[in-house]
Parts: sequence; structure tokens; C-alpha cells
Amino acid sequence: MPAQLICCSHSPLMMADIEASEPEGQRAFFDTMDAVSKEVHAFSPDLVVCFGPDHFNGFFYDLMPAFCLGMAAHGTHDWGLPGGPLRVPADLALDCARALHRQDLDVAVSYDMCVDHGNALSLTQLTGALARYDVLPVFLNCAADPRPSMRRSRLLGEAVGRFLADRGLRVTFIGSGGLSHDPPTPRLRQTPSDIAQRLIKRHTPSAEELAAREARVIQAGRDLVAGKGPCMPPDQEWDHDFMSRLCAWDVEALDAMDDAQIDRKGGFGGHEIRTWVAAAAAARAIAAHPMQVRYYHVIPEWLTGMGIVTAG
Repeated sequence: MPAQLICCSHSPLMMADIEASEPEGQRAFFDTMDAVSKEVHAFSPDLVVCFGPDHFNGFFYDLMPAFCLGMAAHGTHDWGLPGGPLRVPADLALDCARALHRQDLDVAVSYDMCVDHGNALSLTQLTGALARYDVLPVFLNCAADPRPSMRRSRLLGEAVGRFLADRGLRVTFIGSGGLSHDPPTPRLRQTPSDIAQRLIKRHTPSAEELAAREARVIQAGRDLVAGKGPCMPPDQEWDHDFMSRLCAWDVEALDAMDDAQIDRKGGFGGHEIRTWVAAAAAARAIAAHPMQVRYYHVIPEWLTGMGIVTAG
């Protein structure tokens, strides 16, 4: 059964009206994503499996799973995204959840998964729409401490890949997240109680609240370009080291990465590399095609080390 792998960084700041520090770096990212999107359409997948994070838009501390499979899902409207339903094959999704449970991976399920830009941005860039293809959305908790380990994230991906291996489907696996970035996302234990409640209680923000949040992130991008805090700059060396380990499929080194090390070098958003590891593990459970780095550049106004790795 054919399998295609795409691991790609996302930054909602690419949707914002923010000045480009190096226009050629942005242009090369969009050009590479366009080329990979053409490859997706040429591959014509029967199913897209999208491993992605959330940024306290769909999942909250009132009940935070390590992993969740969407039985049905819809996109949010953050950062001007159009939102709307994903085309989730519910029977297949339920069969997948059951198969994972039989392998001691107790994933949660949601019949109303809210997918924010962590999944939706890469999905729309690569496929053209949230509902262009059948999609199985897989949430990995990358923002809310305590997080699942890198090893458990890999095992999740492997199990999803094994489940799909004998289904006779053409599958595109997307890992949407990372690389190093340190956005001004509130941390539960480091924020005033009123802000902490936003991380705990499920809440649909008003247009005014979304605008205020997004303006804060845009200002953080401008501050980073100017060499000011509060965000750590992306770490090019750490990004390249991670991508080298991923492409070599150095499981021992990937499994050994822990939260303290990621915080120091990759920043708060660097934990999203879990989505890359899960997607790569899923694809390799079907066919171990060589992985290659198609693009990498630090784009400071996007706060992120932007990378694209593909296989298949």
C-alpha cells in the first residue's frame, strides 16, 4: 500500500500582515509547500492522516488527553481561517481507536473535535481545503504540561500506521508542527488566575478576544526581528540536529528527547516535533522510504524555524 509523508512547520503569522525580514525565505517556503501540494494531488490519497497540536482552542485543562482521534471534526476560525467541517470517515476512525486500545494505547475520541491552525493551516496549504480528502485528525498534546513522551508519540504513530497497512488505501501522513519556536502562549503556572482560567475552561473566544491575542503574537514577531524578547529566537542548530535524527530514524536518540531539553533549546512550541515523529513512524510502518529535508530557514517574524521533510 503506498504511503506519502510530509512533515512541515506552521506559523499563523504567515497569515498576518507582518513585515518580512527576508522576503526570499518566506517565498521559498511557500514555493516548496506549493510543490509538495502538487505532489499530494498527484498521489491522490484515499485518506490523509494529520497529526497536529492545539493551542488551547480545541483542548483545555478541564480535560486534557495525551492523544485524541477525531470521529468528526471542524476547523476553528483563528487567524482568519475559514473553518468548517473536515471529511472524517467515522467508521474507519472508530476502528482505528479500537485497534489502538487493543495495543494498550488508550487514545481519547471526539465526535466534535475542534481543529485549530495547528492542523488546519498545513492541511489547507497541502490539500487546498479542510474537506478536499477524507481526513483522520490525530491530536497530540504538545502545549499542556504534562505531555506524552517522545517515545509514546512514536508508538502512537507506529500503531496508526500498522492499523492502516492492510487497508488497501493510499495514505498521506502529515506531521504539522515545530520546529523551534517560543510563542507567547500562556503557561498555566506562570499566568494570573484570570488568564489561567482561559486555559482550563472551554471557551469560544469572541472576535475581539481573537484579535487581541493575535495582535500580541504579531507584536512578539516584530520584537523578535528587532532583537527583543519575550520570545526565544529559533535555534537553527537544534532544528538541524532534530531533522538529522528524524531522517536517519535514530529512534534511540528521538525517544531520549525530554521536555527539559526541548524547553531549553526548542522553546515552548518546539514540543510540536512530536507530530513529526508520530507521522514519520506511521508512514514507516507501511513503507520505509528515505526522508529528505526539502526546506529549512529561520523566519524570525514568524517566530519559527520553518522546515519541510518529505518521503514517499
